Amino acid sequence: MNTPHLNRALVLEGVVRTPDGAGGFTEAWTALGTLWAEVLPGSGSDTLGEERMLSAVPYRITVRGTPTGSPSRPTAGQRFREGTRLFLIQAVTERDQFGRFLTCFAREEVPK
Repeated sequence: MNTPHLNRALVLEGVVRTPDGAGGFTEAWTALGTLWAEVLPGSGSDTLGEERMLSAVPYRITVRGTPTGSPSRPTAGQRFREGTRLFLIQAVTERDQFGRFLTCFAREEVPK
């Protein structure tokens, strides 16, 4: 296994749900920290969004490993932000048996 080239600073974001006072919730994304990452694209495809077609590109994003339960450890349902680009995390796994690095399977969705 080659050591990943962690050359891009990505902001890890998580959803915070707050009561809206009418029995429901509002959701807002909040920054959890900045992680250095290697970002490798896969092949793209088109998917149908709510009102328009979206181009979806899968990515493998590698970051340094952190202990399970740590707030800086990415989890499915969170996202990475790089400027205006958003990478929605679908799954996370350890890259090697020692957990030195994590591989995040993510998708970047771009409106057409």
